[in-house]
Amino acid sequence: MPQGIMTTLAADAPRLSSANTGFMLICSALVMVMTPGLAFFYGGMVRVKSTLNMLMMSFVSLGIITILWVLYGFSVSFGAANGFFGWSKDYLGLSGIGLTELWPGYTIPIYVFAVFQLMFAIITPALISGALADRVKFTAWALFIALWATVVYFPVAHWVWASDGWLFKKGVIDFAGGTAVHINAGAAALGVILVIGKRVGFKKDPMRPHSLPLVMLGAALLWFGWFGFNAGSWLGNDDGVGAVMFVNTQVATAAAMLAWLGYEKLRHGSFTTLGAASGAVAGLVAITPSGGAVSPLGAIAIGAIAGVLCAMAVGLKYRFGFDDSLDVVGVHMVGGIAGSLLIGFFATGGVQSDVAGVFYGGGFHQLGIQAIGVFSVLGYSLVASAALAFLIDKAMGMRVTEDVEVAGIDQDEHAETAYDFSGTGGGSRTTTGPVSGTPAGTQNKKVDA
Repeated sequence: MPQGIMTTLAADAPRLSSANTGFMLICSALVMVMTPGLAFFYGGMVRVKSTLNMLMMSFVSLGIITILWVLYGFSVSFGAANGFFGWSKDYLGLSGIGLTELWPGYTIPIYVFAVFQLMFAIITPALISGALADRVKFTAWALFIALWATVVYFPVAHWVWASDGWLFKKGVIDFAGGTAVHINAGAAALGVILVIGKRVGFKKDPMRPHSLPLVMLGAALLWFGWFGFNAGSWLGNDDGVGAVMFVNTQVATAAAMLAWLGYEKLRHGSFTTLGAASGAVAGLVAITPSGGAVSPLGAIAIGAIAGVLCAMAVGLKYRFGFDDSLDVVGVHMVGGIAGSLLIGFFATGGVQSDVAGVFYGGGFHQLGIQAIGVFSVLGYSLVASAALAFLIDKAMGMRVTEDVEVAGIDQDEHAETAYDFSGTGGGSRTTTGPVSGTPAGTQNKKVDA
């Protein structure tokens, strides 16, 4: 978000801009598309028996977080109170906002700013779900994201983006969510999986993606929607900063994808579609906090560094024994850390602000400020998320039973399966019918699902 996001109105108060208002509504819609895109991205990466559950873990965030945001989330995130927690009675229920009342210092209505920020609030808890594939009760997940948004996301958004937020006042640069979104979600994912444990068969059974085309579709939707996520975060289109962010988003994503593929080829001998999709997301994550502070050449460097670092990081779960199912920690937490800290090296001082990094004569001052932002958000989210998961687990149980996990969480939690194989050829139907989610005639054979 731009510096001075809640500054006092100047004497020459801005007027509502229909162009900026329309631009921001389009950006809001683009960010909304990212959550279904994430659902497809994650849904293709899991096994057949967990596909619908993975889709639903993202989709339900659209419902729960929207209601909480209207009731009190916007007030906690962007109301003026103190450095750690916002509050505004006018924002409760979005009931005290004038129809054309402008967001202070900008040319867009408060309603437009609120709905744009809502889309950020929706996708952030959805990101966590990828680490928990195959094993979490849907009711427990729904309760978790409601509590997590209240206790973690809304306050952290205030820290980073509100003018009285303590990290904002320290000068932490986070253009569109490296700390508030990606490090926040990645650290939360790590905290939860340390509480709930590994999937049955982790490091023993094959757990390959069931649909790589679905993964690529999801990655493409994320890439597309991310232009609204990033370029829209300048809250207008008058001075060229949003245009630079748009360019840097494309450039860094391309660089990260190529870097991931290069690392993958050298390390494992192949260029994979999963690597291309994961590398693109790593680049999108890393440029999110930094793209408004760097040049396109800096964006190439940040994307390439993040692509390699994230590719290396995804293997750490096997070394350290934590089951991050779909690499949320390796991509979002590590990518967010990289993008946030690299501002301290690559900030030019000529885009969103005059803050310069090490390579542009600014010294290490900004790097130190970025580190404060990174590790404060990481530590708070990790501890708070683990505590929430622990309490929910004790109260109602976070995990499904082992039998449900092995048979498939879709049928038990949602009474559905992603694909209907009953009409396909290649086997005779028995009197009891095929096992749900497997082709007819294979129920007595070992099937890799």
